Amino acid sequence: MKYQVIGLMSGTSLDGLDIAFCEFSHDENHWKYKIQCAETIPYSDQWKKRLSTLESASALDFVTADIEYGHLLGKLTSEFISKHNIQPDFIASHGHTIFHQPAKKITCQIGRGAAIAAETGLPVICDFRSMDVALGGQGAPLVPVGDKLLFGDVGFCLNIGGFANISYEMDDERIAYDICPANIVLNHVALQAGYEFDPEGMLAASGTLYQPLLEKLNALPYYKLAFPKSLGKEWVVQHVFPLLTNSGLTSNDLLATFCEHIALQVAAAVEAKRGKKMLITGGGALNKYLIGRIRNFAVPEIIIPDALTINFKEALIFAFLGVLRWRNETNSLRSVTGAAKDSSGGAIY
Repeated sequence: MKYQVIGLMSGTSLDGLDIAFCEFSHDENHWKYKIQCAETIPYSDQWKKRLSTLESASALDFVTADIEYGHLLGKLTSEFISKHNIQPDFIASHGHTIFHQPAKKITCQIGRGAAIAAETGLPVICDFRSMDVALGGQGAPLVPVGDKLLFGDVGFCLNIGGFANISYEMDDERIAYDICPANIVLNHVALQAGYEFDPEGMLAASGTLYQPLLEKLNALPYYKLAFPKSLGKEWVVQHVFPLLTNSGLTSNDLLATFCEHIALQVAAAVEAKRGKKMLITGGGALNKYLIGRIRNFAVPEIIIPDALTINFKEALIFAFLGVLRWRNETNSLRSVTGAAKDSSGGAIY
């Protein structure tokens, strides 16, 4: 059985909308995939500002943005379909996270599925996290199901996007969690220096590590929590940004110090796991300075895949989560999220 699906992903780093047209086939309990074509469509300055400030908007503005953003996703997807002359079976959309507070049973990804379906004329699967959160889970990370079924030959799957998250097998169960903030902080600091991001980590490479700040970052209580656990923008705003602001450091020194923090936390997550390989994807895989610091501390052999996989693995996997939902099969693992049971999450329009 083959499925041709468009996956839509928008991360907390606000790089833009990732669109990936993927083909999946299932044979003898083994899944195969291919990313046929993909691109990232940058957000306008207006949408960047709107998405980054929506958490403090009025209820009316929030609902309006949810609907209008859904229509935007639908229009961009329709243009992508026409441009590449493709015929997807359906669309799987992650949306853009505005609130993620699983302790309060709250998770919200905007981008109304009905609006996407109206614009494209295709079935849409969205709202992947709500069922897991309703079952007492973290609602994140969800990518490990795809890691397990599509990338099972790799020991560790590390994605460095807005947050660095990891998944791997332990005692015949899939374990996954958010390790620490990543690009959500690095891009924030780079923006203060006049850059949208730190190209290949060049700014960080010219900075100086500041040990007192590094120690404060490493001492944050989250790192002592047992998994399952996940992070959201609210946590970063409350716990990380004040430490950076109060340090009085230059942007380059902040970037150097935070890259060291990420590298140390990643190394701690995979300590003593010799003989395993670690696949690194997400925008952070292109940060040569950060990858160099991770290599300096981490034990496993590091694999940097092709550009399509680096940039579009999350869009690929949300397309795959849509396939599993379409088949009414598990796409959220309780071993990962801490929910009461495995579930097949996602609303279908």
